[in-house]
Amino acid sequence: MDFGPVLAGFSVVFEPQNLLYCLVGVTLGMLVGVLPGLGPAATISILLPITYSIEPAAAVILLAGIFYGAQYGGTITSVLLRLPGEASTVVTVFDGHELARQGKAGSALGIAAIGSFIGGTASIILLTFIAPLVADFALEFGPAEYTMLALIGVLLVATLVNGSLVKGIAAAALGLLLATIGSDPIVAAPRFVFGSDQLADGIDFVIVAMGLFGVAEILYNLEHRLREQPTISSFGRALPTRLEWLKSRLAIVRGSIVGFVLGVLPGGGATMSSFVAYAVEKRSSKEPERLGKGAIEGVAAPETANNAAATSSFIPLLTLGIPANATMAVLFGALLLQGIPPGPQLIVEHPDVFWGVVNSMYVGNVFLLLLSIPLIGVFVRLLKVRPGILAPLTILITMIGVYSIRNSTFDMFVVIVLGLVGYGMKKLGFEPGPLVLAFVLGKLLESSFRRSMRLFDGNLLGFLQRPVSATLAGLFVVAVVVVPILRRVRRNKQLDPHVT
Repeated sequence: MDFGPVLAGFSVVFEPQNLLYCLVGVTLGMLVGVLPGLGPAATISILLPITYSIEPAAAVILLAGIFYGAQYGGTITSVLLRLPGEASTVVTVFDGHELARQGKAGSALGIAAIGSFIGGTASIILLTFIAPLVADFALEFGPAEYTMLALIGVLLVATLVNGSLVKGIAAAALGLLLATIGSDPIVAAPRFVFGSDQLADGIDFVIVAMGLFGVAEILYNLEHRLREQPTISSFGRALPTRLEWLKSRLAIVRGSIVGFVLGVLPGGGATMSSFVAYAVEKRSSKEPERLGKGAIEGVAAPETANNAAATSSFIPLLTLGIPANATMAVLFGALLLQGIPPGPQLIVEHPDVFWGVVNSMYVGNVFLLLLSIPLIGVFVRLLKVRPGILAPLTILITMIGVYSIRNSTFDMFVVIVLGLVGYGMKKLGFEPGPLVLAFVLGKLLESSFRRSMRLFDGNLLGFLQRPVSATLAGLFVVAVVVVPILRRVRRNKQLDPHVT
């Protein structure tokens, strides 16, 4: 492996403006995690217009910092208020809040910060060595391989979402439909524009992201998630004791491994990693009955896992151009807006961006570690701001951002419509993640498939004549057939415990 570009990436990171963007990103991410309901995907969507005037490396460093910074921010409310700021910190509530009730909130938040730092750093080191290998392999990809990759990405996320399989697939199908609005990528004929010149170029990704993640989340949270939030006055020690560290060290190691592996998988991500890491810890513990009653390792394992997963989820995005989760889909769009298509060519054509972003995570994790404990009191005070004040301010920022894209009031109406669609989806139990992911991958899927059909003279069996695409086709079948069957078997076992 050539370490020249890797070292050059540090020169990009240590440019003063990039260090500042990294610091702003992780700080803002922590703030987003503390404010329940907003989430990194919504925040990144809202900030996308701001990145137009920023250098590509700096823009992605900023947005990436928001993503992995939010993982720790959600821990603060989980521990102090029993209110997860992020879905990935739901498991932390079980033991974290119990520790807070015992006067050990500082120990819980301290071990979460340390575990997050270790898990994130370990994941970055693995990313540094693995990502170039994946990119070299992916350079051999043609239209057929990209077609199968896009299909797998859409379907895995659609089938691995929480809730109904049918709803996940329906949301992905709607995303693919929205991606077809505009001009045909091959013959440039208008499609589904209904005579509107405004739709001739299609719907901008920023508008879709802001509508489904920004406006929709705000509307849904205003209706369902407002509640009185109790305060907590005593935090105890700022850092865990030596005994607590000894109890947590193996949990941190296991959490790092679980988080890295699941973060790479489409549909895995920080949330699934935290749940699996907690389950692994419960099975590994000599005293499993302690977990859920204030066990420090019950905080260390999921917090380490969700940060490791947040980092490793950049591997499929940067090397294959396949977003592993909804937030990665938004970052995918951010790179496209900068004129940098994610994929195997990224590491060759834009090494400054690739290695600048990867190496910025080392620095970002150090910033998180240094900021986490001193800012706890500040974040708790922010929790007292009424959502009735925050929501309209967020909507205002969203609308200004949308208008700034093309100076179009039509876009503002579209984002409102999509926001209402997203709100309706959440009310009906549909997740917006598969829709956004399918929208991002839709154009790649269509253009790659049609180019493949031209190469194969319309013969679908051509996908099986190329080794890589045939292997990916097999994985596609596993995603479509095997995964749903396994889920159904597991559900039946849960309903009937006597089934073996």
